[in-house]
Amino acid sequence: MAKILIIEDDPKIAVLLQSHLQKYGYNAVVAEQFDAITEEFHKVQPDLVLLDINLPSFDGFYWCRQIRQFSTCPIIFISARSGEMDQVMALENGGDDYITKPFAYEVVVAKIKSNLRRAYGEYAPKVEERKIELDGLTLYAERMELVKGGNVITLTKKEAVLLEMLLSRSPRVVSRELLLEKLWDDQAFVDENTLNVNVTRVRKRLQELGIQDAIETIRGAGYRLVANWEHGS
Repeated sequence: MAKILIIEDDPKIAVLLQSHLQKYGYNAVVAEQFDAITEEFHKVQPDLVLLDINLPSFDGFYWCRQIRQFSTCPIIFISARSGEMDQVMALENGGDDYITKPFAYEVVVAKIKSNLRRAYGEYAPKVEERKIELDGLTLYAERMELVKGGNVITLTKKEAVLLEMLLSRSPRVVSRELLLEKLWDDQAFVDENTLNVNVTRVRKRLQELGIQDAIETIRGAGYRLVANWEHGS
């Protein structure tokens, strides 16, 4: 039975979420101490976290960063903020997914199932390590690390999957449909701009290694990665 920690300061929403998740067989626990979320996390030891952004004392972005210092468990943001920048911030601060309020409980359950499968189930990384190299840029998929010229960048799971798809098929175009299929099991519940947000994140990761404009947007088709950087630089 997967354990879900609900970090939501609206008691009505929190109780409804808890009740609904329990109907699906999850052990859902509602956080009570919003000024001590890390302590709540250690006490509950959840398999997945549902995290609101607007919280007392510190916001959800802050608590996501704190949790990421010691755990890689899936974190799904649930917020009334629907702006693209809020979704970018959620992903930039370590979140794995984003759901906008008001939401259908079926969407929440579908996303929970998807993230749990990818973290612990049939789609979790295999034991054998995969290494993909292109002109001095190396992705270690299971470690979720991107290496170039001795510099190492740590990636989120979705960033690693996205880069693996682009690197392994470069310089061919990778369709949006294929990327969506690899990144999310339940495509019907994925917002239209969610893929764009993740591509933006990967572009920023490449920029941290001094790589600019390597991911091209092919209108009406998808994306492709072009090795426009110097080998070994």
